[in-house]
Amino acid sequence: MQHRVRVSLFLAILSGGLAGVVAPARAADPAPSAPGPGVQGATVQEVVVTARRLNEARASIQPQLGASVYTIDAKAIAAMPGGDDVALNQVILQSPGVAQDSFGQLHVRGEHNGLQFRLNGVILPEGLSVFSQALSPRLAEKVELITGALPAQYGLRTAGVIDIATKTDPLGNAGSVSIYGGAHGEVEPSVEYGGAAGNLSFFASASYLRSDLGVESPDGASTPLHDHTDQLQAFAYLEDIVDAQTRVSMILGASNQRFQIPDRSGLTPGLMFGPGGDQPLTVLGQTGFPSADLNQSQTEATYYGVVSLLHTGDAFTGQLSLFGRYSSLKFVPDPLGDLLFNGVSQAAAKADVSAGFQAEGVYRLGQAHTVRAGLIGQVDRATRNTTSLVIDLDALGSQRSDIPRAIVDNGGHTAWTFSAYLQDEWKLADSVTLNYGVRFDEFAGFRSENQLSPRVNLVWGAPGGATVHLGYARYFSPPPFELVGSQTLARFAGTTAAAPVGADTTPYAERADYCDIGVSRTLIRGLTVGVDSYYKASRNLIDEGQFGAPIILTPFNYRRGRQYGVELSTSYSHGPLTAYANLALASNQGWGIITSQFNFTAAELAYVAGHDIHLDHDQTITASAGASYLWHGTRVGADLIYGSGLRATGSDGVPNGASLPGYVQVNLSVSHRFERGPVGPLEVRLDVTNAFDRLYEIRDGTGVGVGAPQFGPRRGVFGGITQSF
Repeated sequence: MQHRVRVSLFLAILSGGLAGVVAPARAADPAPSAPGPGVQGATVQEVVVTARRLNEARASIQPQLGASVYTIDAKAIAAMPGGDDVALNQVILQSPGVAQDSFGQLHVRGEHNGLQFRLNGVILPEGLSVFSQALSPRLAEKVELITGALPAQYGLRTAGVIDIATKTDPLGNAGSVSIYGGAHGEVEPSVEYGGAAGNLSFFASASYLRSDLGVESPDGASTPLHDHTDQLQAFAYLEDIVDAQTRVSMILGASNQRFQIPDRSGLTPGLMFGPGGDQPLTVLGQTGFPSADLNQSQTEATYYGVVSLLHTGDAFTGQLSLFGRYSSLKFVPDPLGDLLFNGVSQAAAKADVSAGFQAEGVYRLGQAHTVRAGLIGQVDRATRNTTSLVIDLDALGSQRSDIPRAIVDNGGHTAWTFSAYLQDEWKLADSVTLNYGVRFDEFAGFRSENQLSPRVNLVWGAPGGATVHLGYARYFSPPPFELVGSQTLARFAGTTAAAPVGADTTPYAERADYCDIGVSRTLIRGLTVGVDSYYKASRNLIDEGQFGAPIILTPFNYRRGRQYGVELSTSYSHGPLTAYANLALASNQGWGIITSQFNFTAAELAYVAGHDIHLDHDQTITASAGASYLWHGTRVGADLIYGSGLRATGSDGVPNGASLPGYVQVNLSVSHRFERGPVGPLEVRLDVTNAFDRLYEIRDGTGVGVGAPQFGPRRGVFGGITQSF
């Protein structure tokens, strides 16, 4: 107990000093009030009120003035088919303008990834995960998707900010255990527990998932060949209210997931070499290999932690956070099969260690002005270890031997990122607020680049209850450092893994101008409608593709890009009924591939150099909708997603010139909560995904940077029991 008092006293002194340095009192300002008495021994109600006030203080540091914000709270997640057991990407798909892709990827407003994840407003550094979900909806009190013309506190990853407010329980000790499963051999036990001891409150959760549908099916089968997955996740949040003005919090999380790469049956190797291109590739005397027997796997691990100190006073609120993340990815190929099908069998192991700080504050100058500022710094160390088996070729393209040769290509790089921003929220009138500011970002990795970016947003509370926002943002987005390829092309010259072209320009940071205008209005009690439009013009537009067997994305740049669209949204919540519907129209094009050229054919590079093309993830129409109704403890719900289809290369050979067929996936659920279970409330649920068993393709294996075909999930029936205690 003595040790804890000393730590609390030290943190309180540190936070007070931080406030004095960042926002010194002026003679004209009222003297800041003395820190309130400690809350040791306070009643539960006092602790709850203090925690709520500190949450509001934390939120005041990062307002979303002028941005487009879509919120899904814990109740809405629980009402979805699957509830807390769905993947986080399935939750975010219910927001306007979010399209699904293979490997669990999401495209917000036509961007390829470009997402920044935050926990309670603190940045979670990027990792190497591709189709894993390192974060679970189980830990979320609410999930916010923030997009559009973002205020100055948001940068680097600007397609969307996914900010998750984590659960905590200052009221008492309670938890639950759950078992969920069904189709595809899925079984997922989980446990969560939250509670409080004096001023210390905490929440923890853990889950284990096994399923025979780990990656999307490559052939439309309900349970694909060789597609098993095991996934373990754990999360903990702790906070200590030091006094009425100060709080210390900690976040710890872990995710370890293993995937088999699914197979398709009936395929045969088709690589041909020799002067006339008529000699089939031979490895160790073999030219054939059953595609159903390929044995590839990928393991992804992520571990992260955040420590934050929040201090609030009459005029100033500040938070200092330290964060870190370790992520790793290991791909194990089929040595013989990969060589025969792809001309290379590459074992890849990559790791990335990130650490940084985030110091932000808000100072209220008076009735009209609120100033916010922040400093953010991060360092990344990425390492790679690859061993590639190849077959050597002679000058005429014939095999020198059928015995594989190993090429080892290991290395590592370090990157530094520094960001600073300053902005002023200016109350022009009772109904008009102007938020303007500037942000500076500097990135030093494979390249050293920087940019000064102005931001401005105007929000008007119009007559009749409507809210209008208008914004402009200049964006600077470096390529994902941990994904930038750095293999030595010369090592593969004269082998079956030689690149189609020899150019390999290092990716650039994307620079863009972004405009957004929107209006929302509450028409009747509980019913809100909104419309939002945007336009983005980019130089060095960043896109990503999967090149080769390992499921590792590689960034590249188009010389220029253009993306624009409009989103319609409605939501209703009154009494036992909640419902929503979203519709988005979009267009996304790029011109001229100028980096990572070795991943493309000469024909693709030549065509894109002279033509605007659709981005491979361009989807013209995206929609989502859902509803749930609660009656005497029984909740019935449904949701759906619609996509007009991502892009593919058509019969005319134009890259991304065709669109895949549109699709609708409908999910249903019913659950009932028994208030008197064996040791507490008991909930049972039944869910049906893709209720009408629609067979649809997400990808057909063609297009710029597209890997294997991917199909949406077939019909699945799942059930679960949750016992609260």
